[in-house]
Formats: sequence, structure tokens, C-alpha cells
Amino acid sequence: MTSTGDKVVILGGRGMLGSDIADECKKHDVNFTALDLPEFDITNEQQLRAVIKDAAVIINCAAYTNVDKAETETEAAFLVNAEAVGLLGVLARKNDAWVLHISTDFVFDGALKRPYIETDIPNPINAYGMSKLAGEKLLIESRCRRCIIRLEWTYGKHGDNFVTKLVKRAKEQKQLKVVDDQVGSPTATTEAAKMICEFISKRPLGLYHFAADGYTNRFDMAKFIFDKLKCPVEVIACKTADFASPAKRPLNSRFNCAKIRRLLDKSIVHWQRALEEFLTQL
Repeated sequence: MTSTGDKVVILGGRGMLGSDIADECKKHDVNFTALDLPEFDITNEQQLRAVIKDAAVIINCAAYTNVDKAETETEAAFLVNAEAVGLLGVLARKNDAWVLHISTDFVFDGALKRPYIETDIPNPINAYGMSKLAGEKLLIESRCRRCIIRLEWTYGKHGDNFVTKLVKRAKEQKQLKVVDDQVGSPTATTEAAKMICEFISKRPLGLYHFAADGYTNRFDMAKFIFDKLKCPVEVIACKTADFASPAKRPLNSRFNCAKIRRLLDKSIVHWQRALEEFLTQL
């Protein structure tokens, strides 16, 4: 998938997405190195310089992702999600490396009544979203060759996520409250990894939205999960406002993926199909 001798570096390579990208790279015999905490810290300039020195492609999955804690650990969130990303861009430009950076639906406020396109103006409503948007801007300002991909509602086998947390809660409780006013596309990190590996060879520039095909709300997603698992749990619909949390969440996380579809060799898989496949592995 890459030119002979090309070196690919995956930052955050043992996280939920990074692990699946590494697995996908193995399938295609990509020459890659996956790095993560504790031996690699993206905020350490010396370490960052060393690991990307000979890289032709840098995939950045490293991020501060605790949305609620970011409200009080804002400095730490901005250090990882913004400042380090800006430095990555500066160093990548000097080395003429191509950067693929992962961002989020949380750069939007969720107030739009239609799916978001790449040209919609961001307006984050929490510190995490603000830090991720700042990272996007700093990467653009670095003028490196870059591709920014915003993902949403991701789940995978290598980390905690809405799906695994829900299944864990169902083992302890027979009645669960789930919000029905947050709408988006549950997106498997395995599917995102396939797209990213395809991009390694194509190396497009610009900003793209990627999510599974189709939309749902958290409540209907939960019902789908427990139906497929044949789990006797009563799911009760409620509103986001019913849950007190430090960080606000966007209600509309729907993406319009028309732009990225034009670049992909295969069609984007529907969220139900990918989630059902994931559930068979639990």
C-alpha cells in the first residue's frame, strides 16, 4: 500500500483506534512503527523529533480523550490535543512527511438540524472539543502536508467506549437509562482503520468527515445491542439534560460523508452491520 521503503509511524498506536490501524497495516505488509505511552509521550519534543525523523507518513491517534475530566484538566488536554499537534506539524513540514490527524465531532455544538459537512463552522461546547479544534488549527498553520479526519461515536475491542460500558452495566443492572436525544453514527474503529490504511497510499490533503453509514440515537443503539446479544435488559429512554455531567455533549453528531466517499474504493459499511459483527466478538 505504500511505496518501497516508506516508513509509517502511528502515534497513539496502542489505543482503541491505533491498535486497529496497526492490525490493518500488518495485513497489508505496511512498514510501520506503533508508539504509545509510557515509552512515548507526544508532548515530549525530544521524543517526537526522534520517532518521526525518518517517517514518510505520520498517523496521529494520540489524544487526551476524557471529555469530563478535560473540564478541570484543561491545560493537559490542550497540551496533548493542541500544542503537541502543532509541533508535530512543524516537524513534519521540515521532514516533508504527510500527516494524517484524527479529530472529532465534538468540534461542533450539535445545534445544526442536518448532518455536518466539512465547511460548517465549528463551535465546540466543551474543553475537549476546544482542544481538538485548536489542534486542527495549529496543524493547518504549520503548513505541513496533512489530512484531518473527524470521527464520531467510535467503538472497538482495545478500549472503553459506549458499547463496552453499556454491556458491562447490563451485567450489574437489569434496567438502564439511555438518552434518546443524541443522534449520530456508531463507528467501528476497524472500519476507520481500513479507510486510514487506504489513505496511506493515496495521501489526500484536506479535511474529511468519516462515520458509519446511517444514523441512530443512543437509546435505539442500546436496544439494538441488547437485542443482538439476547440480553434481558429494560432500556428506558431519557434526555441528556437528565444526566448531570461536567462537560456538555453535542446532541447532533451526524456527519455528511459525501466528500470522503468519493475517495474510497469501497462503500462505507452501515452501522448496524459493523456493530453486529463487533458484538459477535464480545
